[in-house]
Amino acid sequence: MDKKTLFRNILITTLILGFTTAGSFAFFRFTSNAENIAVFYMLAVVFIARFTTGYVPGIIASLISVICVNFAFTYPFFSLTFSVDGYPITFAALMIIASLTSMTTTHLKEKNRILNEQEKLLMEAEKEKMRANLLRAVSHDLRTPLTSIIGTSSAYLDSGSSLTEEERRSMVQTIYDDSNWLLHMVENLLSVTRIRQTDAHVSTTLEPVEEVVSEAVSRLKKRLPDARIRVSTPEDFIMAPMDATLIEQVIINLLENGIYHSGSDAPMELTVTAEQKNAVFRIRDHGHGIREDLLPNIFDGYADTATSSGDSRKGMGIGLSICKTIIMAHDGDIWAENLPDGALFTFTLPLGEETYES
Repeated sequence: MDKKTLFRNILITTLILGFTTAGSFAFFRFTSNAENIAVFYMLAVVFIARFTTGYVPGIIASLISVICVNFAFTYPFFSLTFSVDGYPITFAALMIIASLTSMTTTHLKEKNRILNEQEKLLMEAEKEKMRANLLRAVSHDLRTPLTSIIGTSSAYLDSGSSLTEEERRSMVQTIYDDSNWLLHMVENLLSVTRIRQTDAHVSTTLEPVEEVVSEAVSRLKKRLPDARIRVSTPEDFIMAPMDATLIEQVIINLLENGIYHSGSDAPMELTVTAEQKNAVFRIRDHGHGIREDLLPNIFDGYADTATSSGDSRKGMGIGLSICKTIIMAHDGDIWAENLPDGALFTFTLPLGEETYES
């Protein structure tokens, strides 16, 4: 035990026993029953065991308590005596009860400390699992477009003037598309850095949900001008605490996931509703749905592709994993499910206290 802990134990024990003795003297003026005073000291022992470290302070406090009750509150007063009939048994019982109480309290405190440490270890293990999944997704999702860029550029350089203008344009377009995809994944990874690693939460401000949705769709349209998206928001003006940039990234990721992997040309549907104390975002496609073997772990970061068909080279391992990380950091929830004619991704955000009617 270090000196700081020893000093703290002595200080706490002295203060609690001092206050208990002072209070006992005040109470003893109204009653001369030492058993009532003994209860105060037993309570003091419980507090000492609770706020000190180790078993020793509680046991010493038990011994001091027995001596104080015997010396100051048992006839003959201000003298130690065990000669009166029944005193040895009474004070031995008091000593045993106080010691057992102290040890039980200390044991419970120690068990609680161990449980807290185990909980921290579980949280660290979960964080480590998330990091591993993210790294696995990064290695897959970055390797595929990089391989395509290298292969296409190498073919372009090797072929030289033998390529037609249309073939050159097609190759450059492929390189451009893959470079854009890499940029999008880097944006996703940068989004994670906005989440504080200490407590996995984000700094939020009240934001109008409709504006966040509109900005997300606008950003996606710049990258995918041909994307068709139907947006439905409530008539009420909804405010929700969020990091707007991160939530926009979630919406973009989920919309892109449907566009690339649904296998359908039907418009994506983005619906926002206010339900109870949550803002509920639903993004659905009209494609083939999610493969059943991928559905349980689709947000874990190692799914090769979100759906059963589509552009497999653009896996959404990183995107979906980051969606989950962002939503969890907002104290929300996210899940995926299959519908008869497509897939549905849903995430929730707690609503702010201020919701105005338009």
